[in-house]
Amino acid sequence: MRFGAFITPNHRPDDNPTLALHRDLQLVEDLEALGYAEAWFGEHHGSGWQYIASPESFIAAASQRTTRIRLATGVAGLPFHHPLMLADRMVLLDHLSKGRVILGTGPGGPQVDAPMMGLNPDCLKARHEEALEAILALLNSDEPIDREADWFTIRKGRLQLRPYQEPSIEVVVSSLSSSTGPTLAGRFGLGMLSLGVLANGGAQRLAESWRIAEQKAAESGTTVSRKGWRLAGPRMHLAHTDAEARRDVAFGLRQFVGFMHASGARHVSPDDDVDTTIDRLNASGSVIIGTPDRAVAYLDSLQDAVGEIGCYLIPTQDWADRAASHRSFELFARFVAPYGKRHTASLKRATDDFTAIISKKPGPAVQLQAGKVKVDEVATG
Repeated sequence: MRFGAFITPNHRPDDNPTLALHRDLQLVEDLEALGYAEAWFGEHHGSGWQYIASPESFIAAASQRTTRIRLATGVAGLPFHHPLMLADRMVLLDHLSKGRVILGTGPGGPQVDAPMMGLNPDCLKARHEEALEAILALLNSDEPIDREADWFTIRKGRLQLRPYQEPSIEVVVSSLSSSTGPTLAGRFGLGMLSLGVLANGGAQRLAESWRIAEQKAAESGTTVSRKGWRLAGPRMHLAHTDAEARRDVAFGLRQFVGFMHASGARHVSPDDDVDTTIDRLNASGSVIIGTPDRAVAYLDSLQDAVGEIGCYLIPTQDWADRAASHRSFELFARFVAPYGKRHTASLKRATDDFTAIISKKPGPAVQLQAGKVKVDEVATG
């Protein structure tokens, strides 16, 4: 399993937005230094909390600060863009980043964004599919294409600049609670990004989504790979102790809970004290606030329930101050990401072997006397 960050972002409206956006860019640099594989950036236009309006612009800036980490739209709302224009911009980014971009796609925000553009939210899923099919044709064919929809036209369209990546840019479809995302992923043989399906039986819904993707792939003559499956997991803040984690998130958790409650989340209330809120959030399965052991236990249960997931994405939050937020990502990289990997497994095996040998074979006895170290040789038989 690879690991990354899902930078929606979620910034408090009373925070300086310029500083917040530059803090996001600094985070991407930090993530690369810590060994994270991917960073995803949202597209939002109206909530007041999530204000990266153009993930492509953000990727352009982040690509010049980094050299290795992959950078993704998380996700581009396809009904808001002409397919040729979006494909053309992504190819430009592919060259600027030297092959590190991922095109994450979705139907866009139905609550605020679509109405501001005069779009009926009921049309978004159909438009997503129409645009997705056109973008894939543009990315994967050298021949001109023609497409006619009630909202865009492409006549003898093709990309003058081909993607940097071979054979093409990776394209991923978002999946919420319906079967639409898995169906598209299977039909076109794409990656899948699972969002918002974690609490209250979420593991079962995740497993069902992947089953649908595999079934549709078999019916369409394509293939889907678990390596291309991403999960934006529970919001998370880690610290050395549970008490420290709770103190950290007291900085901004109440404001975020108010935003969640206004957005329809009823398992928490802005009237609760911080400890009650944390207890309820942890119990819901949608949040992890505590030590790295809590995160390891969650990943264990997740893999037991759904099997392999290619990349686990940690959503970013402004619950804690910058230093504590960075420490949370560092603790995850140090003590959660290596869990079960061959490097730490071999080190543990070597430690166990060493301990077994030492316990059976006495060595030099070390004595401390008046500030001096005295070594007595012990017969080894």
